[in-house]
Amino acid sequence: MDGCQLIEQGFSQGSCTTSSSEGVKPACKVTLRRKDDIPYRLIKSAHLSRPEHYFSIYQSGCNLSCLKCHSWEFTQHAQGQWLSPQDIVTLAAEYAKEVTVFEPRQRATSFHALDLCRGCGVCVQVKLIPLICGQKRASRAVIIPTGDRSPFCPGKVSPEQILLSPQGLGPARNIIAFTGGDLMCQPDFYRRCAEGIKDLRKDLWVLLETNGYGLTPQNLDIYKEAGVDAFWLDIKAYDPEVHKRLTGADNEWILRLPEEILKRGFTLEVLSLYIPGWVQTDQIAKIARLLADVDPHIPFTILAFFPEYKLKEVPSPTLDQMLQAYSATRATGLEQVRLGNLGVFIKSEEEMARLRAAAPEAI
Repeated sequence: MDGCQLIEQGFSQGSCTTSSSEGVKPACKVTLRRKDDIPYRLIKSAHLSRPEHYFSIYQSGCNLSCLKCHSWEFTQHAQGQWLSPQDIVTLAAEYAKEVTVFEPRQRATSFHALDLCRGCGVCVQVKLIPLICGQKRASRAVIIPTGDRSPFCPGKVSPEQILLSPQGLGPARNIIAFTGGDLMCQPDFYRRCAEGIKDLRKDLWVLLETNGYGLTPQNLDIYKEAGVDAFWLDIKAYDPEVHKRLTGADNEWILRLPEEILKRGFTLEVLSLYIPGWVQTDQIAKIARLLADVDPHIPFTILAFFPEYKLKEVPSPTLDQMLQAYSATRATGLEQVRLGNLGVFIKSEEEMARLRAAAPEAI
């Protein structure tokens, strides 16, 4: 880890400076370390996440410095606990005991979570049962079926498959995801985690949520050999100048990744954030065209931006803007397109009705 592995492979170093008690240094110097030749990663938290309905491992430190980062508190500032690949495997083993829905590998995505369960909680009621252990008082959450269903319920899971997690209610799918920060340019930690998870259970899918900057051909081959199943690729922008201003790095290789990922047999989904004045319909349509030319079945999510970090003065998109982007995206021939962060751009029941009428399959 003395030199930048990206530079050694003929790529440019990312925009990876991260603040810590040691000062401002590259993320791999302050959120990744080795002890007795074992890599350790700084992890902010790990739990069953919503609305993805899978186990998410939130990492500190990142190889990009996105102005709009929604996790900047721990991606741009080093914080968390040091976990080894074996620690991750132990967490995966505990989570495997809770899994209530086993998905096929091609559904090892965030995209497919909502057509399984909307996470509304209508079908269950949560009751806290008081517990007394000596002098200590605690409570245990009990899930009780209500016999009801939301009119928007996909009807694919039973109330018995619903669990309460820190982010709400829903099933637990057989997916272990790495999210938050991104150091995919340093594959050894992720390789060891994936190998350990696959030794544990072959039907636990490993998903890497990534900005793509570290997915060089060499690293992709390492991830394939290790047993990684899927990538959730966040394409920040199509225009290279906008991408550079937004993230601190170029995107030439990132735009080639969908083809490189699929030709190695990984499951792939892609998302792009609609940021007014930065990444709008023209760029999102170009990203969609790129994807459609590779494979029109690639799941694609257009996520609504909300003001955060260094773009707090930038407004969120409107319903009209999101619908325009959706229409332009579908016109490219891309078949699986969804709009995300509905609560950001839907401000009334009337707007929700408009969305349902104009693009019911986008919800």
